[in-house]
Amino acid sequence: MAYNFKEAMEKPDRLASGHRLCAGCGAPIAIRGVLRALEPGDKAVIANATGCVEVSTFTYPYTAFMDSYIHSAFECAAATLSGVEAAYRSMKRQGKIADNYKFIAFGGDGGTYDIGFQSLSGAMERGHDLVYVCYDNEAYMNTGIQRASSTPKFADVTTAPAGKVIPGKQQRKKNLTEIIAAHNVAYVGQSTFIGNFSDLYEKSHKAIYTEGPAFLNIMAPCPRGWRYATEDMMKITKLAVDTCVWPLYEVEDGKWKLNYRPKKKLPVEEFLRLQGRFAHMFKPGNEWMIEETQAEVDRNWERLLAKCE
Repeated sequence: MAYNFKEAMEKPDRLASGHRLCAGCGAPIAIRGVLRALEPGDKAVIANATGCVEVSTFTYPYTAFMDSYIHSAFECAAATLSGVEAAYRSMKRQGKIADNYKFIAFGGDGGTYDIGFQSLSGAMERGHDLVYVCYDNEAYMNTGIQRASSTPKFADVTTAPAGKVIPGKQQRKKNLTEIIAAHNVAYVGQSTFIGNFSDLYEKSHKAIYTEGPAFLNIMAPCPRGWRYATEDMMKITKLAVDTCVWPLYEVEDGKWKLNYRPKKKLPVEEFLRLQGRFAHMFKPGNEWMIEETQAEVDRNWERLLAKCE
């Protein structure tokens, strides 16, 4: 569908204000963007894995979500929503439900890349008509900024601190978007916040209204874990895209499509420099970390270009 910024912004928010997420947090922007893609009149059931969003939007019996909401354990948001979707289809066939419902799960990277991966993979393989959305802030932010498989190499986190012994996390970031694409699901998209939010909106609409399982991976920066000034969040996501650290692409029925190619591919250090978690990489003698990161980004970018039409 054609994106119209004015029409999209005039839709009522389905995530109420007054939640307790931090200033400069990317998670509520990601969630609002996804839910705004729902068509008027359509209802949704939201499953939410334990994490920053859950603890900040839900205090029983109150929630900031305007649609039906289920708090699921860390590891099973996808499994919980699979059961709800299956029950809905059965009741729809029996004529017990007339309204149209969409099914959307939200989980952070800890509850998606790691703890919840098994139930996510199962839901994708079984073919449930639902969307799983990962708001990727690249660490276990809710419990103290511990490293996750989503954490980039060399990032300074509490369980892999940068110092004299190790220079931050020692392993590469897992490419979960490509892993889910390998499940041969209906739709997979990778997005973040740039420009007028058209990329996020259009991918969310496709994911919600494409029949079958869909997955969205959205870079959602964390001011505390990434250590940036709150007003720099949009600048950081734009730099993530323009340095090709976080490319914007989608996989629809097995066809790979690049959604954005920078006019000028920027050096990775411009993305890293604004974040305190990478400050040690700019100290004298640590230039090799930036060089290694740049080489990895370049390799991943060329591999992605080869896959896209």
